[in-house]
Amino acid sequence: MPGVEGGRAPMRIVARLHGYPPRHNAGAEWMAHSMLRALVERGHDVSVWLSRYTADSADYELDGVKVVPLQSRLDAGSAIRQCDVVVSHLENVPSAGALARGYGKPLAVICHNTHLQSFREMAQGAELTVYNSHWMKREAELFFAEYPKGVRPRAEVIVRPPVFAEEYRTKPGTKVTLVNLNEEKGGRLFEKLARRMPDVQFLAVVGAYGEQIIPDLPNVEVIDHMCGHEMRDAVYRKTKILLMPSSYESWGRAGVEAMASGLPVIAHPTPGLCESLGEAGVFIDLHDVDGYEMAIRKLLSSRTEYGLVSKRAKARSAELDPSADLATWCDAVEALA
Repeated sequence: MPGVEGGRAPMRIVARLHGYPPRHNAGAEWMAHSMLRALVERGHDVSVWLSRYTADSADYELDGVKVVPLQSRLDAGSAIRQCDVVVSHLENVPSAGALARGYGKPLAVICHNTHLQSFREMAQGAELTVYNSHWMKREAELFFAEYPKGVRPRAEVIVRPPVFAEEYRTKPGTKVTLVNLNEEKGGRLFEKLARRMPDVQFLAVVGAYGEQIIPDLPNVEVIDHMCGHEMRDAVYRKTKILLMPSSYESWGRAGVEAMASGLPVIAHPTPGLCESLGEAGVFIDLHDVDGYEMAIRKLLSSRTEYGLVSKRAKARSAELDPSADLATWCDAVEALA
């Protein structure tokens, strides 16, 4: 393997995660994949070792990232012992952190939410923490102000979930879409809207987690969740408006993917969605069913209004080019070794 930029030797990076694309396609996993993919493009050797059983029984590769299912091999500890840097997130942070400490390896933690448990686990030995938004970084500041001294990571960076617009950009379709039909993402509201608006075509994308509320209605097309590389053609090409009435969203990757095509995003104003969508978002409280119906009908009936919102969405998409964030991430990981 050739040397990386700056003439340094390639690093061996092991990520310990519970799920990974294309089997598990949640926003957290696609964020992690985008970041690991950037390390591969820098010339590093990157492997993901899964901690949950899946239907995969053999190793596979996605965009240069090697993925080792639990059924394939059980020696994740040995891989960590031989690596230069350990990466983890969500449920695997405690166990990956224990292995990293035991073998004297630096741990990088990707933080996807502002729950106290996430901050506490990250504070137990992470040398590098990645926050997915500025508001999450501010929440962490409040946490560390009250938490015992001496546990703060050596380095902290902000990497907004990377979305390369050209990988999602397409011409808008005709449907009103929700990605992930669990209640926290707005599945209940989506069903109410579809029932109230039989003259409007809806698209429901089954999520990777949570109990799904799947409407059995003639004006709703339901498709299974899929690899992110398929979202442009299978979802956004059919979509005219994206709904994100989430009760909690630390960022909201699907909204950023949709804005690449100038698709209006109607969202509940969580701090994360307010930051990610910016002035391009159409914000309505998730309990206001009438408000969502009004906004949908306005966008579908007024070419002028749709065009204005679409223009703001494209501008916001351009602002969120991930190149600088990913360079910051790669530099921070390389500084750990």
